[in-house]
Amino acid sequence: MKVLIVEDEKALLDSILTYLTEDGTLCETAADFLSASEKIALYDYDCIILDLGLPDGDGLSLLKEIKQHSKSDGVLIISAKNSLDDRLLGLEIGADDYLVKPFHLSELKARVVAIVRRKNFNGSKIIHFNEIKIDLSSFNVLVNEAQVVLTKKEFDLLVYFLANKTKVVSKNAIAEHLWGDEMDIADDFDFIYTHIKNLRKKLLEAGSKDYLKSVYGIGYKFGVI
Repeated sequence: MKVLIVEDEKALLDSILTYLTEDGTLCETAADFLSASEKIALYDYDCIILDLGLPDGDGLSLLKEIKQHSKSDGVLIISAKNSLDDRLLGLEIGADDYLVKPFHLSELKARVVAIVRRKNFNGSKIIHFNEIKIDLSSFNVLVNEAQVVLTKKEFDLLVYFLANKTKVVSKNAIAEHLWGDEMDIADDFDFIYTHIKNLRKKLLEAGSKDYLKSVYGIGYKFGVI
């Protein structure tokens, strides 16, 4: 997977770069409008992580350039602007998704992977992980070709874990990904444990290997240990 990170805030740029490259993702960076425009004109990317607030230009103008040249690169807008108008305009121009700062890096990675999955599979939205098969368009989950019935939260949780497989995901990141602002009213993370326990139980009963492990004091990790 090849990703271009367009972000002028150095600390955030470095954090995203480090996180994404840990699992072998090929990343390039641009800290301003001009250099981003030059890279996009010269190269193709699976996904472009695009900040709207650039020092020498507007990220939405850069998005327009991408679409005017009929490029197929996926685009994830990241911005501190939590304006509905900005979101709608970005999506109308052709962005694939929109993420408001601040965000968890695991959430960013999940969004990028989801965009790349959709692009790479020409709309079929199929995810394979060993004996597990997920159809994102129909919300079907199969283990060894046998269907597993999950709730919407369990389904979203499984996709999120697969998007971040082999990485430790914090309980707070899981809560924000699945519940957004609603997590602020929760007294603890017991509700996350319940969903994870149910998901794990259903996968094991269907014949899946036990990929979901608890990392004491931090969160959870999904993948071959």
